Amino acid sequence: MGVLPSESDCTATTFTASRDRRPQFGHPTIRPALSHTAWLPPNKERIDQISHNPGATRTPPSDDSHAVARLSTVDRFLPLWIGLAMAAGLLLGRLIPGLANWLNAVSIHGTSLPIAIGLLLMMYPVLAKVRYREIGRITADRRMIAVSLILNWIIGPAVMFALAWLLLPDLPAYRTGVILVGLARCIAMVLIWTDLACGDREMAAVLVALNAVFQVLAYAGLGVFYINVLPAWLNLPTQSLHVSFAAIAVTVLVFLGIPLVAGYLTRTLGERARGQEWYESKLLPRIAPIALYGLLFTVVVLFALQGKTITSQPLNVARIALPLLVYFAVMWVGGFAIGRWLRLCYARTAALAFSAASNDFELAIAVAIGVFGAMSGQALAGVVGPLIEVPVLLGLVYVALWLHRRLTWPQAPTSTAVR
Repeated sequence: MGVLPSESDCTATTFTASRDRRPQFGHPTIRPALSHTAWLPPNKERIDQISHNPGATRTPPSDDSHAVARLSTVDRFLPLWIGLAMAAGLLLGRLIPGLANWLNAVSIHGTSLPIAIGLLLMMYPVLAKVRYREIGRITADRRMIAVSLILNWIIGPAVMFALAWLLLPDLPAYRTGVILVGLARCIAMVLIWTDLACGDREMAAVLVALNAVFQVLAYAGLGVFYINVLPAWLNLPTQSLHVSFAAIAVTVLVFLGIPLVAGYLTRTLGERARGQEWYESKLLPRIAPIALYGLLFTVVVLFALQGKTITSQPLNVARIALPLLVYFAVMWVGGFAIGRWLRLCYARTAALAFSAASNDFELAIAVAIGVFGAMSGQALAGVVGPLIEVPVLLGLVYVALWLHRRLTWPQAPTSTAVR
């Protein structure tokens, strides 16, 4: 894989920044991980003459060596760090007896406390970057919001149901677990992937909020439909599923509500005290690395919890991984293609694609453990979900950035271009 872009690489495609306001990259504390757009203060200047077509922009080829020179060591080798985190988790799970029991000794609504801490740390900096005052303008794009809801709550679950039955017809426990993953729409990692791909953070935050509401209202009903009702209609075997609406609401409240409130208060109070330019050029670069550290910590813990099972049942893990791999690719490509068809700007196309392809693995794991037990095949399928999602969607970040450079894109709306 290549390198992730710097802030200027994310912003150079549709607008320009004043050179005298660009921060210097030499200071070791100024270039944090996962802060690709946090550097630049608000800038309303736009390029007046980009191409012969004023309604579209084409990203010039990037200077990879120049981008590498500006990236921190952590950002430059992000795929390597994630790979090492996976290996470390597997090794810990195999070498330390009772580690899984210790990690699961304390849980938050069915999710291991260390995983919960990692998720909260991972979510907070990304939500602190969101410009909440711009969300009102973003929600006016009803076309994109409607398409996202259709992708997430109609097409996505149906695609996962079909793949689960097609590829796991003889493994009912794993099949049910995979379906549960497909029903749990993402309320966390999508913000990370969108941010890494230089997508529209504000739009991603809106889509996450909508998914959170639908998660509370629809997850249990969709679970019963896809596991009990639809198989019966198709003369297929069924399984019982009893999921509490209140339990889902608590999960959403913990993993989205806490970091959302923290991020909102950080931006609101920080801007009120020192102004938006100070907040985005000084404070955000200092808290942004927390997101990457939270991501790596979460990956280590997830692999440690199921390390013994994964290494002792590689064939079963591979079979679970296959429908998940196909699902993530199909949903991302579909979302990206629809964004192009709707002539959305790149930033919103990326937000739409990653929203469609991401899943709420902590909810799927919590439901699988609560209904079927921690050592069940359904729980293992839930754990394999993020183990496949992390490397696959990280790879799709690079695909998105490549398409960003190679394709011609419509001009971004003001609320998206001003980053």
